[in-house]
Amino acid sequence: MPEQQPETLPESLRHALIGVIRAGIAAQRTPPIRGLAPASWHRLLQALALDEASLACPPSADAAIPAASPVAPDETTRLRAATRAIEAAEKFNECDEFDELLELLLAQGQSPSEAQAWLAYAMASSAMGENHLWQDMGLPSRDALSALMAEYFPALYAANSGNMKWKKFFYRQLCARAGIPICKSPHCADCHDYSLCFAPEN
Repeated sequence: MPEQQPETLPESLRHALIGVIRAGIAAQRTPPIRGLAPASWHRLLQALALDEASLACPPSADAAIPAASPVAPDETTRLRAATRAIEAAEKFNECDEFDELLELLLAQGQSPSEAQAWLAYAMASSAMGENHLWQDMGLPSRDALSALMAEYFPALYAANSGNMKWKKFFYRQLCARAGIPICKSPHCADCHDYSLCFAPEN
C-alpha cells in the first residue's frame, strides 16, 4: 500500500498553525495544541514540514514569512516534549472550556477535513491563554484571525456582526448554547462591559 502523502495546506492556514505551535512552545504549553491523537499530530507536523530541528518564523505584519528557520535548542526540546506528551496520551484535568469550544468550532467548520480540525484544535488550545486570541495564536494581527474565521468558520464569522473580540464572542456563544444569560442589557452597546468586549485589540 503506498504511503499517504501529507496534506497540502493553504499558506494562510499553514502559517497560522505554525504560529500556534510556536506561541504554545514560547508559553511552555505542553503540548502546544491540545487533544490531537498522536497520529494526527505527526500528520500535522508532516503537513507543516516541521521536524524537531526547524520551525517556520512567526508571521509578521510587514514582511513575507520564510519557509523555515532554525530554532533555539530549548524550543526544539519543547517540541520534542510536546510530541512525547501527545504520544503518551496525557490527560488534562483543567477546569476550562476547551472541550466545549472545540465542539463549537468543529460543528461550525466550513468543510469536514483534518486540516480544518487542526485549526479548530489550535484555536481552542490558544483560547485557553491569557492574551487576545490572535496573540496566543502567534498571528500578526486580529485581522489575520478574522480572515481565518471568515474562510474556515463562516457561520461564526457572520454571527459576529458587531465585530466583538473573538474570545469574548466564543464565550458568548458557549453561554447562549448553555442557556446562560450573558448581559442584563437588551443591547450590547448598553452593557457596562461593552469596552471589554469591543475595545481595540492592540
